[in-house]
Amino acid sequence: MNQDTIAAIATAPGQGGIGIIRISGPESERILTEIFEPAGHRRSTLPESHRLAYGRILDGKEMLDECMAVLMRAPHSYTREDVAEIQIHGGLKVLDSVLSLCLRKGARLAEAGEFTRRAFLNGRIDLTRAEAVMALISARGEQEHKAAVRQMNGGTADFIRKASEKLYFLQAGLAACIDYPEEITEEEGAGNLRSGLTELISELSDAVDEHASSLIYNGLRVTLFGTPNAGKSSLLNALLGQEKAIVTEIPGTTRDTVEGEMMIDGIRICLTDTAGIRETQDLIERLGVERSEKALRSADIALLVLDGSRQLSEEEKKRIEALGEEDAVILNKSDLPGITTEETVAALRPGIPCMTVSALNGGTLEPIRSFFRKKAEVSDRLAVTQPRHLEALKRAIASLRDALNTLDHMTPDMAATDLQAAQNTLSEITGDRADEKLLDFVFSGFCVGK
Repeated sequence: MNQDTIAAIATAPGQGGIGIIRISGPESERILTEIFEPAGHRRSTLPESHRLAYGRILDGKEMLDECMAVLMRAPHSYTREDVAEIQIHGGLKVLDSVLSLCLRKGARLAEAGEFTRRAFLNGRIDLTRAEAVMALISARGEQEHKAAVRQMNGGTADFIRKASEKLYFLQAGLAACIDYPEEITEEEGAGNLRSGLTELISELSDAVDEHASSLIYNGLRVTLFGTPNAGKSSLLNALLGQEKAIVTEIPGTTRDTVEGEMMIDGIRICLTDTAGIRETQDLIERLGVERSEKALRSADIALLVLDGSRQLSEEEKKRIEALGEEDAVILNKSDLPGITTEETVAALRPGIPCMTVSALNGGTLEPIRSFFRKKAEVSDRLAVTQPRHLEALKRAIASLRDALNTLDHMTPDMAATDLQAAQNTLSEITGDRADEKLLDFVFSGFCVGK
């Protein structure tokens, strides 16, 4: 793959002030020389490496655009190959024209993530840092951005490699007593194997944070539900600060789920408004109720919205009693005389969070935001949160536990297979041991040009 030269548009699709064409591979310098004419110089004259130059892009004698261009000679480039970048105006036509010119001159169109894949294959970055590149690009919240930066700075890779070193040490002791039984006793070589495995399992398990992973990459999923006309749609609009859902006094106005996002302390709060849950003969409304029930099942938190100016129905009392530990009750319409109070809810379900608000008065919504803030807290401790890393780490822990179980029932040498399986799995995370299938999976999520 690294014998050919690739090119792609490195900036986002659409019009912009600047667009960038990136070229990488052994023919990068030749291609740039043939299409770029520096101002005041012959076309064959390029400035020194890593020096940005002003000039124009020529297709034969036809000028395609004014531009800035830079050549970064290997190994001091993103891919550790010769890399050329051309900064032109960000119009669709000019970008396509310059890219087509590069392809006619001998480059081929880069695949998704191929520049970063080459950086990995050429040893510039490990696999966790390669993934962090795309995570930075796609980060939608502050916490997701922070997680990507930690990963880019090697936090995950350093942790995994230190764990691998400890495991190699345990494996080495076991191998020594197996290979040289007359010189090294089992006690000398594998005497600390059990305690070492227990300590390593504990260390790796502490780093697994599936809750933080879900918050960082999926956001906190919150579903508003309740009977018709409790004010769910008004509450959604008030929290989002925009008219996302249609609001009328007619019961059953919301027939489908309505979604919106807000940010709390760098975490996305994904709000879902649902159709009022009640028995109905209306086919469309009944389908909406079914979708409401589905949204509740997939939510991290369910907020039961009640009309505080009315008495609770028997159905609402049952729903309060059925709420989960992470859920809460919202008593809406505090601008009207209150009939159902927080004390009423506490009598039915002691300890359940209950907040009295008015969707018409934004100043009353702070208790809900504080509730979200608490639920969206992400620990600053070192943790593995990237989904692929989490899955691999859990497999490694399972193999180590299998090895520990083997020590309880068999001789130490029988645990060697499980120890090696754990070692291989840890190496998958950093890419120290990675096959083409794994690389295809990782880089398939990248954008073209990166």
